[in-house]
Amino acid sequence: MNVNGSTLGTHFRITTFGESHGKAVGVIVDGCPAGLSLNEGDIQYYLNRRKPGQSRFSTPRKEADEVQILSGVFDGKTTGTPIALLVPNTSQHSADYSEIASYYRPGHADYTFDAKYGFRDYRGGGRSSGRETIGRVAAGAIALKILKELHIEVTAYTYSIGPVTIDEQQFSKDTLFSTPTAMPDADASKRAEDYLASCMAEQDSSGGSIKCIVKGLPAGIGEPVFEKLDACLAGALMSIGAVKAVEIGDGIAVSGAKGSENNDSFISGFKKTTNHAGGTLGGISDGSDLVLKVHIKPTPSIFREQQTVNRNGDPVNVTIKGRHDPVIVPRAVVVVEAMTALTVLDLMCANLSSRMDYLKTIYLPEN
Repeated sequence: MNVNGSTLGTHFRITTFGESHGKAVGVIVDGCPAGLSLNEGDIQYYLNRRKPGQSRFSTPRKEADEVQILSGVFDGKTTGTPIALLVPNTSQHSADYSEIASYYRPGHADYTFDAKYGFRDYRGGGRSSGRETIGRVAAGAIALKILKELHIEVTAYTYSIGPVTIDEQQFSKDTLFSTPTAMPDADASKRAEDYLASCMAEQDSSGGSIKCIVKGLPAGIGEPVFEKLDACLAGALMSIGAVKAVEIGDGIAVSGAKGSENNDSFISGFKKTTNHAGGTLGGISDGSDLVLKVHIKPTPSIFREQQTVNRNGDPVNVTIKGRHDPVIVPRAVVVVEAMTALTVLDLMCANLSSRMDYLKTIYLPEN
């Protein structure tokens, strides 16, 4: 039973732990099959994509975010036992947050944590901080490596920041990894950078969206009722702190479409002429690209004066201090990628028991 909501998955299961200004953050991964080649470098690559201080559009908090594998790996291979991953916190400026103990920041979980627990770790948001996503990314790195061995590729990228949207015709994977916005379109990135600079000058922040595409996912993954592929993905992605909406395929556009426009016609070989459904039918993958879009709210920590209340409910005006991202989106790209991979892999593991021929392949191999 997952009492405190820190565990995701059934067969490939992860439990994250730690707070923004505690000693460390990390994750326990249970259900990883034995025999996977794994080292800290495999995980570090993904953590480097989300760590702070890499551009003027991310928090200046300097963290190496160096992962340590504490268990579950021997001689460079996973053992099939729980994998414990730890990332020490090395740059906590807790004094920056001392006055927050007396009031509730607009747009943050300060009030709701107090309402739930009667107590909160006010240092950088504690457990509700975006720093919790380190555990998700570390575990996601393992899931992504397993999926890659199954010839399944998961790619996420910034689709929009504020009013700036990429041109998909200009997509370049190299550009995705070189721009400070994580946009795969260099021209759009430049316009987004200019927009973010204006937000910063106004002591404000911006929201945006992230697109994620899964290629190579076979048909038949997901369950027909409560554990639908799209439902599980929506739940996993909505669990990321800054996410406010998730779309599959055409998403909200389907509410204005006709059936004749929205249906994807099949042609020979079980291929589709279009992909309005985004790769799922009836909650089960259909073999085409799985297409997701995630909408991220603006960073709630802004440096202009805001109105709120103190712990007694009295109105106060506050100016938030500390080190904060003017936009969450670029660093959240790899988090979306990780959560998508974790969800897909868990459902693929569940699918092994869906047909007798799958079980026979494992337990009654041909002589």
